[in-house]
Formats: sequence, structure tokens, C-alpha cells
Amino acid sequence: MTYSEMSLREKSIVFIGFMGVGKTTIGELVAKKLYRDFVDIDQEIEKMFQMPTSQIFKEFGEEFFRNKEKEVISQLSQQRLKIISVGGGAFLQEEIQKICLSNCIVFFLDLSWDSWKERISLIIDSRPVLQGRSLEDIEELFYTRQAIYSNHHSKVETDNLDIEEVANYIVDSLKMAWDIYEPSK
Repeated sequence: MTYSEMSLREKSIVFIGFMGVGKTTIGELVAKKLYRDFVDIDQEIEKMFQMPTSQIFKEFGEEFFRNKEKEVISQLSQQRLKIISVGGGAFLQEEIQKICLSNCIVFFLDLSWDSWKERISLIIDSRPVLQGRSLEDIEELFYTRQAIYSNHHSKVETDNLDIEEVANYIVDSLKMAWDIYEPSK
């Protein structure tokens, strides 16, 4: 089946957003609710290399990692019925944006800077891009990436919502869109 023949219901769903926003956690829950397979791109690459992302960055460099990321996303985005979480920096690549937006349904999980800042201590050690940066540098990175994430099909404001509420909102939105655009015959 080629992509153009794929129904809206069969398209894979991609979650984008800044690191630590909850793409993996929410993606896993949405996958469970929709009976789909969940794939975290960073985890897939880590499995391939048998090492954490931070070590891949150190040993091979960011460019190598980004190329591998593009390869894995390109392959998975053309498959049916997947829930895919892409790393916070993946969408910086225009080619990945085009692949995801044309092959999948892209949800931007948005979190305000103030809410995100509360999570920094939980994620800083595992994120190579944050290493050695001041809070001001990280804030600048946050807002720069927000502009890039504006290319999406749907945006979900996650401030003041728990994971279950976000997942339910996404599932309900998808089911409504499927009923509107592809009603059962």
C-alpha cells in the first residue's frame, strides 16, 4: 500500500515538542488507548548502537546522530498505525518536517517556558544538547525551537493538564477527525 492510498485512520501519529515535554510518556499512553505500536526514535537509535544518546553524540557527533534520526523517521513515518515520538531536535531538519507532515498526523505538545523550567532538574543530565548551557541559553533554545514546532497538524497545550487528560484529548480529537473526514460506510 502506498502512502497516498492510506486512509486517515491508518496514518501514523507523530509527537513533536521540546525535550522533556512528555512526548514519550504521552505517546505510550495514546498508543495503548488506540491499540497501536509505540516507537520512540531516540530509544530505537539507542538500541541500534547499544548506548545512550549522550554517548552516541560524544562518540559519533551530532551530525551523525541527526542523519541516523532522519533515516529511522523516514522509514517509520511510512508505516501504518504507529505512534512515533521524535526527539526534541529532530524537527529542526526541514526534511524530517516534510516527511512527517506529508506521511503522518503531527501533534505538537506545547508547554510554557515556566512550566518546562520546573522539569529541568529531571532531564538535564540525559540531554546532551543542554550540557554546559546556562538557563538563559536554554531559554533561547526553547523559544527558537517553538517557532520550528509551529509546523504541525494539531497543537495541544499541556500546561495544567495531567498525562491522562492530554492523552484523552488527543484520542478524542483523532476519533472526531476520523468520523468527520472518513465516516463509516
